[in-house]
Amino acid sequence: MFSPRRETAGSRSKTFAKSAYAAVACIGVALHAQAAAQQASPELDAIAGAVQQSQYLVNAGDDLDIFVWGEERMQRLVRVQPDGTFSFPLAGTIRARDRNVTDIAAEIRERITVNYRSSVPDVTVSVRDAIGMRFYVVGKVRTPGSYTSGTSVNILQALSMAGGTAEFADIKNAVILRQTPTGQIVEPVKLSSVLKGGRAMNAGVLSNALPMLLSGDVLVIP
Repeated sequence: MFSPRRETAGSRSKTFAKSAYAAVACIGVALHAQAAAQQASPELDAIAGAVQQSQYLVNAGDDLDIFVWGEERMQRLVRVQPDGTFSFPLAGTIRARDRNVTDIAAEIRERITVNYRSSVPDVTVSVRDAIGMRFYVVGKVRTPGSYTSGTSVNILQALSMAGGTAEFADIKNAVILRQTPTGQIVEPVKLSSVLKGGRAMNAGVLSNALPMLLSGDVLVIP
């Protein structure tokens, strides 16, 4: 006849000890993973920031930090003038508007090369304040107004910054107002299919990329 196993006080103590040890081990692994993630986060943020900086096109009014490594007298903050240029020692006048920081740094380094007999120091350019990249979202959105961005934004990102559409918004007739040298133009934009997501869009590469906003553009949601 089968008789159930009797659990003694000693066996219960051993079982409890094993369970407690396993729990502590799991907590330790979780804390270690959390600490590693927190430690990696600043590095990932820095990488993401560098990628955004390299893709951003400089505008008139932006503030740029320029470093010529090993030359303290040539490390300074410059503001891009209304004509899209700035002046820098030994390099002269540099055209910055509609260029990324990588190209600007390369041109400065090339221009100062003649002043060095040996190796030319590295040049780094970064955007401190992207006050020149200002656009506007008006009409039936939750928070209409002017916005600035350190990176280029498309119409969907701009709409998100404005809090999304408000009630009764007519997204089928949204337009971008853009000032050009020849006058102001109106560019219709297609937001309805994008906002419907998978119901109106096929998976894969977009056949027509979302329009990007330029500095001074006005996105109108009627």
